[in-house]
Amino acid sequence: MYETRDMPSGGYRFMPGVFQYSGGVGAMPGHALERVRFSKPVPMRMGFERIREYLFAQGRPLQAFCACELRSPEPFSEEGFRQFNETYAGTLADWGIFDGETNPVARANVCPDFDKPDEPSFHAFTYTVEQPDAGPSFVISGSGEAPEGKGNYRDHIVARGDLSADGLREKAAWVLGEMERRMSAFSAGWADTTAVQVYSVHDIHPLIAQEFAPRGIMRNGLIWHLNRPPVVELEYEMDCRCVHTERILQT
Repeated sequence: MYETRDMPSGGYRFMPGVFQYSGGVGAMPGHALERVRFSKPVPMRMGFERIREYLFAQGRPLQAFCACELRSPEPFSEEGFRQFNETYAGTLADWGIFDGETNPVARANVCPDFDKPDEPSFHAFTYTVEQPDAGPSFVISGSGEAPEGKGNYRDHIVARGDLSADGLREKAAWVLGEMERRMSAFSAGWADTTAVQVYSVHDIHPLIAQEFAPRGIMRNGLIWHLNRPPVVELEYEMDCRCVHTERILQT
């Protein structure tokens, strides 16, 4: 079992990760996660304000913000990604969520091949609500085919530069294993998910029979976004969740 820590002010627990995001979040007893997707991406600064307003309208504190899904115009360089993350984490610090060392918020950040935003933007966010009889709910952060916390991605990419069918399968198998590792922190697995998302511009059809279906992932279908992971040379990313209430917010 992997470690989780409580975020009592937000009503969730999280799997510690890197400074820019956690490995995932799960609702604490008496709480549930709810997801809100914007009808179209909202630039990050404006998005934070929209989220603030939404949380207050729901009677929830800022600390209830526990996960988000971002869209960026193009993959970042390693240095560009670091700078972006510092700006993003700064707002979480202002909201009393990030303490400068440990970031409890789960996140996915990917880059659409079509209908690209002009700047990094919010696609969706997840927050906690009080719900005494709630069952388990969780959100697992997005992961590309490289381990986190190694100082850089480039030197640790699985099957780096290999876009063959075998190379893509190796990348996918590693990411699927990472999803399973993170879900295990919340005593969960694929059978508990309500949505599984893949982000890649490459052909994933062979992977359905090779990797996804044997794990039981296809029972609720698979959401495939023609998006790239957020850092150059990464080619395959996934995230997953168990969230029973989802809404669309008109923008």
